[in-house]
Amino acid sequence: MAETQTRTPMLTDAAAKRVAWIADKQGKPAILRLSVEGGGCSGFQYKFELADAPEDDDLTSQTAEARLVIDPVSLDLVAGSSVDYVESLGGAAFRVENPMAAAGCGCGSSFGI
Repeated sequence: MAETQTRTPMLTDAAAKRVAWIADKQGKPAILRLSVEGGGCSGFQYKFELADAPEDDDLTSQTAEARLVIDPVSLDLVAGSSVDYVESLGGAAFRVENPMAAAGCGCGSSFGI
């Protein structure tokens, strides 16, 4: 059980606040769905979207006022990750710190295993 908890992807406080803010503006629940798709310059890419509710087989984690949900297939590729929200001169974005990724790209939205 302890291994599962340490490998559960989590939102940082900054990401949870941003999800809650976006969800409030759109009149939706503060649930961010993280999924992984084939593509991008490194083989896989992250996809973010607000969800109305978790699916029955989703893994769900709660941080402050927001939840992160991940489907079982994507979970194999993002176990142990954290999702952060960063703002810089180049823009603002959700970023995944993924210990499973062996390679990444400069944009931070694509990775390889």
